Amino acid sequence: MKYRHFKYEGWLYGLAFLLALGFRLAKLGAMPLGDVEATSALQALQIAQGLKPALAPQPFYTLLTSVLFFLLGGGTNFLARLLPALAGSALVFVPLLFQGWLKPRPSLVLAFFIALDPGLLALSREAASSIFAVTFFLLAWGFWTQKRARSFGIFAALAFLSGPSIWPGLLALGIAWTIRQGMESRTSKGEENSEAENQPDSPIPDSQSPVTNYQLRPALISFIATFLIVGSLFFMVPNGLGAAFTSLPEYIRGWGNSSSTSPSLLLSSLLIYQPLAVFLAVFAIIRGWLRGSRRIIPLSIWLLVTLLLAVFYPSRQVIDLAWALIPLNALAALELARHFDVQPEERREVVGVVALIVFIMVFAWLDLAALVWSPAPSAQANLRVWLFFGSLLLLALSIILIGAGWSTRMARYGAMLGLTAALGIFGLSGAVGSAGLRGAAFPELWWPASGPAQEDLLLTTVNNLSDWHTGDDNSVPVVIMNIDSPALEWALRGHAVSDVTALDPADSPSMVITPVQADPSLASAYRGQDFIWRQTPSWQTADSTAWIRWLALREMPQDQETIILWARDDLFLDSAGHITP
Repeated sequence: MKYRHFKYEGWLYGLAFLLALGFRLAKLGAMPLGDVEATSALQALQIAQGLKPALAPQPFYTLLTSVLFFLLGGGTNFLARLLPALAGSALVFVPLLFQGWLKPRPSLVLAFFIALDPGLLALSREAASSIFAVTFFLLAWGFWTQKRARSFGIFAALAFLSGPSIWPGLLALGIAWTIRQGMESRTSKGEENSEAENQPDSPIPDSQSPVTNYQLRPALISFIATFLIVGSLFFMVPNGLGAAFTSLPEYIRGWGNSSSTSPSLLLSSLLIYQPLAVFLAVFAIIRGWLRGSRRIIPLSIWLLVTLLLAVFYPSRQVIDLAWALIPLNALAALELARHFDVQPEERREVVGVVALIVFIMVFAWLDLAALVWSPAPSAQANLRVWLFFGSLLLLALSIILIGAGWSTRMARYGAMLGLTAALGIFGLSGAVGSAGLRGAAFPELWWPASGPAQEDLLLTTVNNLSDWHTGDDNSVPVVIMNIDSPALEWALRGHAVSDVTALDPADSPSMVITPVQADPSLASAYRGQDFIWRQTPSWQTADSTAWIRWLALREMPQDQETIILWARDDLFLDSAGHITP
């Protein structure tokens, strides 16, 4: 089915892809890998070294990353995160497969939303993240609607190899589809909506079966072949197939665990990181349900189901909102695309309204941010709060007066585009933060719960001690005692690392890393230096003042875990027993 496209559409998709790729590759290896990331990265490194480790339930990442490590001579933070970054960048092309449903203009807007979404951006910069499941599943679904059976089979297999994150996506879509089918079965055939977006030329992916029976065979063959070949890395790592089958038990196990992430924190993150998408989606949902839109209603049901699954999942994390971001941004794109039809003779007036709204919004934000430097409670803080709410009231009155005394159309278009510009700037700031471009010292909700703080300092110290003793940065082995941290093993991957629960009294290793509660016997023959290792933002215990400070400056109190590096005396240059290389 053909649809009317517009000028430079292909170039604009290319621009969206370049934006996505740029944000995802910028300083990709700068931040240290956390424990969750390092677990899979270490397995990939071990496979590249010819070992046969037990694999985590996301074999696609582990096996394909091991190929990168093997071809490029070792593991780095950049290479460990490269495949997720590429998968997240490719996600911007998914709307092309759904143009028959979304139409060309909303599809292009959705591509830019995907490229700059803070949550999807954070997932794309995290090793072994759920971005593979999201991207491959949506590609498989899109190829299914396009009747491309072999492509569907290939990406469906890759989705099942992407880890436990595929299951909440499938569950949410299945529940949403069931609800939608139940609603449609109660609707009389004569009650068809007359709105243009509901005409038969706008097929609904969740209510059609484009792939016919004779196409199921090539789809199944493609699925099995891809699953076997990629899941076993051309049959060189057969336990990858077993790891794929553990993804469902892993997801089910999460229903029996608990999490420190509260439902309120989960939902608040949407307002903090996706204010524009939430704002536009609310208008789209209201309009869609009032008019019975066959595009907006299924998306809103899908959004609601994904949010409920994320909120009620006992071991919930902010990253569980990944599936909700797709229908959320699709709804926002559908709404925003309706406000681009500004006539040439209206542009000057609309730009004036946009400028006024952006000015008021910037003033309101600066006033709210100034609370960071205003002691609370105080008259100055109270004044700031009143000015903030007064600014919002002024914004609402300005839009009403423009509509009443000038033009309702210009007020609506100017307000929508002005708020889009203001909230878009705020969302772009969140994207910069979630991408880690500000550095690890400025925590974000979309990051893993805890991460290494002084990895570079620890590694530099270990390497210097090794160099002083042998002339080689990586020749001295390191013993890790009673610390369960894959990130620590990853940081020291250039050294021979061994994990122990207790030191052999007859042994005297060159370097030992222990918790603060160290073995007293080490103090006699070793010199120790403490380092801050894992630090965890105090999201759940932070008060309103701390949250305002984080919103303005991205500063949040953090709980810290300290470790001690013990180095034997003869490793130091001033030691009588020092060996000169």
